[in-house]
Amino acid sequence: MNKIQNKRIVVAMSGGVDSSTTAAILKGQGFDVIGISMQLWDYTDGERERFGSCCSIDDINDARRVADKLDIPFYVLNMEEVFSKEVVDYFVSSYLKGETPNPCLKCNQILKFEVLLKKAMELEADYLATGHYARIVYDNAACRFRLLKGVDKTKDQSYFLFTLTQKQMSGIIFPLGDMTKQDVRNHARRFGLKTAEKKESQDICFIEDRDYFDFILKRTGVIERGGDIVDRNGNILGRHNGLYKYTIGQRKGLGIARGKPQYVIDIDTKTGRVVVGDREEAFSNGLTAKELNWIGIEKFNEPIEVESKIRYRHKGVKSIVKPLGEGRAMVEFSKPECAVTPGQAVVFYKGDEVIGGGWIEKIL
Repeated sequence: MNKIQNKRIVVAMSGGVDSSTTAAILKGQGFDVIGISMQLWDYTDGERERFGSCCSIDDINDARRVADKLDIPFYVLNMEEVFSKEVVDYFVSSYLKGETPNPCLKCNQILKFEVLLKKAMELEADYLATGHYARIVYDNAACRFRLLKGVDKTKDQSYFLFTLTQKQMSGIIFPLGDMTKQDVRNHARRFGLKTAEKKESQDICFIEDRDYFDFILKRTGVIERGGDIVDRNGNILGRHNGLYKYTIGQRKGLGIARGKPQYVIDIDTKTGRVVVGDREEAFSNGLTAKELNWIGIEKFNEPIEVESKIRYRHKGVKSIVKPLGEGRAMVEFSKPECAVTPGQAVVFYKGDEVIGGGWIEKIL
């Protein structure tokens, strides 16, 4: 931090304790801090309590109060249009294709680290800071930035950052990367921040009451045709009323009885069928991934050994990643993994370092 002291830093302020503490720490260290919140969704007054999530009007007001207390400039950036196009439309189309989207990762990729980073540079800032639990370090020997897990492994958010480029990382800092969540709350209390005891948002910020399906119906007007629920051999076990209501690995809400728990093992958009099976049938030996982004290596032209995380809370599995060309790869697991889900991200690690990642395309 000493090398960049007294420079201008834009802080992405969501109204939560993490970004509030980030701003307070940087201000206390003598930086020229500017706070920016993103208005992503047009919540009506009656919706605020039901949504109660990141980037609502209440959250923006919390961020504004923190900025006032810290005596830093504060701006609200209206990003409803780009959020609707790049995140919400992506979310809906993914479900309609039988995939399970990751809108939080997409929001990080496009809104925070493309649009907001660009805005920070327009404000002549040297850096954009966020409250992510992750670390960026510069490797002098390799002449490249490296993305590392946060010190607090229970809060590590490096999974959501695999799309970062070298250019982007040169203009980003994560002040909380070396701290635990408890450290952050303690700092917030010492600073006297209103957000010190604020609960973390858990749900998707634009979905009311976690009702994804009602949201998709209202958004598109599409009433998807029903279809058969079948086993791997094609035997019909029941009916469903929309593919987008199912996700790989799902066990509850299938509406069928076979004497033992059944899991969704495939969603066939061509036939309109949901395929189910026993728990052991929900395991896969690997996957193919697309739209790869590499952070820790310059070229990917031969197989590499990594640890792959197929979802945020996944512990990771030893894997071999093989190039397929055109930004795609085959990932072979050292042991079968449950509920590999197309539409989610697979992120590759070596120890604490994020080597790269991509979007899960197919199950092997």
